[in-house]
Formats: sequence, C-alpha cells, structure tokens
Amino acid sequence: MLPQEIIRRKRDGKALTSGEIAAFVAGISSGSVSEGQIAAFGMAVFFNGMSRDEAVALTSAMRDSGDVLDWSDLPGPVTDKHSTGGVGDNVSLMLAPIVAACGAYVPMISGRGLGHTGGTLDKMDSISGYVSQPDLALFRRTVRETGCAIIGQTSDLAPADKRFYGIRDVTATVESVPLITASILSKKLAAGLQSLVLDVKIGNGAFMEKARDAAALATSLVEVANGAGLRTTALITNMNQPLASAAGNAVEVQNAVDFLTGRFRDPRLEEVTLALAAEMLQSAGRASSQREGLARARTALEDGTAADIFGRMVSVLGGPADFVAKPARYLPKADLELVVKAERNGFVSTIATRDIGLAVVALGGGRTRPEDKVDHAVGITGLVPVGAEIRKGDTLAHVHARSPLVAEAAAASVLAAYVLEDARPATAKIIARRIAPRS
Repeated sequence: MLPQEIIRRKRDGKALTSGEIAAFVAGISSGSVSEGQIAAFGMAVFFNGMSRDEAVALTSAMRDSGDVLDWSDLPGPVTDKHSTGGVGDNVSLMLAPIVAACGAYVPMISGRGLGHTGGTLDKMDSISGYVSQPDLALFRRTVRETGCAIIGQTSDLAPADKRFYGIRDVTATVESVPLITASILSKKLAAGLQSLVLDVKIGNGAFMEKARDAAALATSLVEVANGAGLRTTALITNMNQPLASAAGNAVEVQNAVDFLTGRFRDPRLEEVTLALAAEMLQSAGRASSQREGLARARTALEDGTAADIFGRMVSVLGGPADFVAKPARYLPKADLELVVKAERNGFVSTIATRDIGLAVVALGGGRTRPEDKVDHAVGITGLVPVGAEIRKGDTLAHVHARSPLVAEAAAASVLAAYVLEDARPATAKIIARRIAPRS
C-alpha cells in the first residue's frame, strides 16, 4: 500500500492493520517514506490516536527495524529506566550506576533533547572523549565490565525510531501518547531488557501537564510493554519545577557528579532517583520490596560504589579516567556568567518550568531543527526551588552563555518564570503515583 494511503486511513480515523503499520515503518527505515509523509503520519496519529493493538504493532515494527540485543551471557538481570522528559532531569546519570552497583546490568539507550526538555545523550556528549554512540562490541564490553552504559541509538538498534524521533521534535507531534509509547519502548525492547521502569513526568515542565494525561501515558506504556513481554511499571513524578538546580548539558553532568560524590545533592532529585532505583531493583529481582531496594540503592550511593562505576563507565567509553575526580577539567565552560536577581521579597510560589527549558534552548543548549548543533557549555545553574524564601537582590539563578545579548534574554526569561508571593506555598508530593500492569 502507498504511504499516502496509510496516512489517509489514519487521517480519517480508521484503525491500521499490523501489516500497514509494518509497511510504513519499513519505509521509514529504507528512506522510501519522505520526511513530509512521516510528519503527516505523526500528525494524523496525534489527532486520531491509536488503539492498544496499533501501538503494540508500531512498537514491535520499530523494534524489528534493526537488531535486538541478547544479554543472556550476563550473570545478572538486565533492566533499565526511561523518563518522558523534563527540565533538569539528569536522573539517568546517577541511576544507572546506582542500580549497577546493586548487581543488575543497565544497558541504557538514551535520546537527544525533545522540545524544551534536555536529552541524556546530549549531556553525555559534554564529556571530553566520551563515545556516546559506540559500536556494539564496545557497548557490550562496557556493560559487561562496569554494569552499565549510557549511550545513544546506533544505526542497528530501532533505526526507524531514530528517524521518526528527530522529525517529531520539530513538527509539534511530541505529545502524542502512542508515538511516545512506541518511541520509548521500541528502543527498550531492542535493547533486550528483562524489566523496565518508566518515569512519567507531570506538571508545567512535562509534556503531559495534567494528571489524567500523564496517567494515560503511563498506562499506555505499561500495557504495551507488558503486552510485548517486557515486565514494566511506572512512577508518575512531579515536574512543576526543574528537578535539578541545573538545566543544560555540561552543567547537568557536573550536577550529577556532585550528586554521586556527595558534594551536593538536590533533595527532590535525590528522592526521585532513589525511588526509581528501588523500583528497578525490585522489578529486576535484586530486592524483595521497595523498602529493601531503597536501602540498597542508598548504600551504593553513600559508600561511593556508584560514583566509581560511573567513572569506570566514562573511561571505558573513551572519557577521562579521572573524570569523576576532576569533572571541571573536561567539561566545556561558557564564556559568560550572568546572575539573575530577585526583584522583590517573598517565597518562590511557582516556576514556569517549560520556560526555563526554552531559555536553555535559546542559549543554544537545545534544538529547533533536527540538524542543529547543541552548545554543551551553556545552561542555567543555581536554580532556586519552589518554597525558598527570597529577599530582593538575592540570586535566583546563574545563566551561562556565549554573549551578553543572549545571556540577558535568557536572564529575562528566567526572571519572568519565577513567581514570588508573600506566603510559603504548600509542599507538593514528588512521587504522585505508581502504575503496575493489570493482573
């Protein structure tokens, strides 16, 4: 069937067969389907959705567009986590080594930034010498020797998704539940996992701002993954403010190293990271309960084992052997730092988190087109959290930029994103909900 006929059927709200979906995905892989047709298909799905069976078919077709890894030679369970994206969400950088330190293996295949959110792969590319897209042999060696590897999609793993992923970013179809589901799960299924934990973000910095939408996405992910034979659960977590106090690429890597070594840990970031670690360890069979998983994860963090594993992973993948000890030596630094100061007294009531992410993109730390290059050095640090008491003239954040004009524009965006009020706001739950497969 012609690609335009498949697009027409979905545009008109008709259910696609698994054969039609497989044919369209094959065209994405081969290049016989154009970027315009992929964009049109994405928009048709965005408006008309997909049934569970269609989503399973799309996920499976994208998984099967390339190699599917086999980790049966490893002496422990193979597990992973994926976040739907947020601002200051560098959880993966700490989570993978924490879980690896507890005896599981984490072959983490990550993506680049989408829209206003940062991408784990862009963060890892900040590290001098780090090979974020290794060949399969180096990927397997890194996982076997260190317990984890944080890499990007190779040409052999879910290649159809790799192409589709970039086009979604610039065609306003990122927020489609079935497209997000298929994109995330095709990579994870291709990675040969035995279990998976999803971190589905909710709030003004998430793609799914409303609780109902986030629950729908989490449920879709859990149901499609389990339907495809992958044991999966999800946590819905709060993204009504940046998760870390840093947003950008190199600045988030520095924040992650500080977290692993104990030099500094953002409290909200620590709670989410350890909760996800506990969930992963329980799903992988390395903990009998959430409580035991949490205790094991905290021990791996506090005794330095996780930091050591992260350092070894970076080294095996081509980065500096002493990166964890001296991260500033190997991370790029922006030419200019501008302090954003509060204009009144009060408590931080809300933060327009999406606008913080967009400010990073405007600095050059994200993309407006798939082919855009990312400036890994720029970003925002020292972001004051919701609930903090502020006096006029206090620092709200630091903008790291390449030029005064760009820095001032980003600083104005950050200042506008902060709302200060006279009363301290109520504390919001960070872990909103857990979703497990229906029995």
